[in-house]
Amino acid sequence: MSLIHRRGLMLVLSSPSGAGKSTISRALLERDGNLSMSVSLTTRPMRPGEVEGVHYYFVDHAAFEARVGQRELLEHAHVFGNRYGTPRGPVEDALRAGRDVLFDIDWQGTQQLTESAADDLVRVFILPPSAAELERRLTMRAQDSAEVIAMRMSKANDEMSHWSEYDYVIVNHDVEQSVAAVQAILKAERLKRRRQVGLSDFVRSLQVGQG
Repeated sequence: MSLIHRRGLMLVLSSPSGAGKSTISRALLERDGNLSMSVSLTTRPMRPGEVEGVHYYFVDHAAFEARVGQRELLEHAHVFGNRYGTPRGPVEDALRAGRDVLFDIDWQGTQQLTESAADDLVRVFILPPSAAELERRLTMRAQDSAEVIAMRMSKANDEMSHWSEYDYVIVNHDVEQSVAAVQAILKAERLKRRRQVGLSDFVRSLQVGQG
């Protein structure tokens, strides 16, 4: 039996809306059996078709605030009048078991994770190939008015200004190439020395009787 086991990692993907982050995330989850999506805690009502513990953990505002006060959330935020946060327990259980957890969060959530779990964190920022292409992708969705698209473009400028806070930056010219790039990042990060628990003891066992 090997003396070495790997501690899992927290993979963060951030991007402005329309840059392809959700598409890349879905592909990674489909292709990597050791990667699972972080399930957030939220105060917003459950929508039809949603499942407790699969899409979100649903709680009221008082319960959410209690979790914050007890430092049970790795990160949390207000979004359109509701609270969202990442429960610490399930993530830490996954990491100890050698499983990796994917986070689809913005730069503010990433900053909080950096403060609370920097050693386990791998941060990847996804950029569009151009501002014109980002606007085209938002328009092609046919979901938003011209005014909303303009607001999203303005927000994108602010989000992209935080690119330098990430470990890796990928320009999403092609989804398949971008997915392959993130897979390469995962492969390398999984081999990082600090994630090989028991490595020192293993090396010492190899050196017994040498010299």
